Amino acid sequence: MRKPEVIAPAGNLASLKAAVDNGADAVYLGFSDSTNARNFEGLNFTTEELEDGIKYVRSRGKKFFVAINTFPQADAFPKWQKAVDTAIELKADAVIIANIGVLDYARKKYPDANLHLSTQASSSNYESINFYRKHFGIKRVVLPRVVTVEEIKRLREHTDVEIEVFALGGLCINVEGRCYLSSYVTGASTNTEGACSPSRFVRFISDPSGGMSITLNNMTLNRLGRNESSPYPTCCKGRYTKPDGEYAYVFEDPESLNVLQILPALVDAGVAALKIEGRQRTKTYVAAMTGVLRGAVDSCCADMKAYRVRPEWSAKTVATFEGTSETLGSYLVK
Repeated sequence: MRKPEVIAPAGNLASLKAAVDNGADAVYLGFSDSTNARNFEGLNFTTEELEDGIKYVRSRGKKFFVAINTFPQADAFPKWQKAVDTAIELKADAVIIANIGVLDYARKKYPDANLHLSTQASSSNYESINFYRKHFGIKRVVLPRVVTVEEIKRLREHTDVEIEVFALGGLCINVEGRCYLSSYVTGASTNTEGACSPSRFVRFISDPSGGMSITLNNMTLNRLGRNESSPYPTCCKGRYTKPDGEYAYVFEDPESLNVLQILPALVDAGVAALKIEGRQRTKTYVAAMTGVLRGAVDSCCADMKAYRVRPEWSAKTVATFEGTSETLGSYLVK
């Protein structure tokens, strides 16, 4: 049995250090532009900022992956080419790519590069995965968060590409790389600009009762009572009025993915890596979630039959997660 890698998010230098210090095998990060799918203001790295981060990662014998996981338009393609060039120059341990044109460029120019297929490519069956393996030599695929454990097992039976899955953090139910909700409401595409519900379109408007309305480009996503909390205001996690008049979370409840209770099943299914979502989150979140997943993976692989979710892990996830509850998402869907 191979112990899965723990892959942690790094939206800035502080989070990178928190991930490494708390047991991540690798961190994943992006440049401060539209080539990555967490292109929020104040996040990500310039080439200069990465120097200290890379030194820190290397001094502790860890790895770093660069996400170039958005979709360039024709006139902007050189920016994505430059991002690939920079990632290779920095000696990234892997480059995570979604777009087929960017993959083609990376493989042809850098035949020995370790390329991973991003979850944004929405590759969720073995025919698709093997296509990318044959034509672009991908070593690993990050599965979208819409597959079951049984489906992962079947994938492993039909491909030698490593499988990486999300384990903790935000849950995207809208098949990554194919969601156009934010683009429809704001005109800013997640898939090209790299930010779902960009902050420049978000407004938090207090009302006299102590509640709050949250809008995205002047469209109301949610109205909160005095004591209600809300996830980050994305269209899929908004609350809407249904035809029957009920006011509810129509697309997705404000909850976070937590696979700790089914970790043995994922290890048994043959996943090579477990990923924590959250490059937009704080270093406190990164430190807590990395520490929890590191402890859980070590415990599970030391004695899978005796493995149990420890109370302190559950306490940390509930206290740190976005939303008010946890879910297994699609992993156990029959």
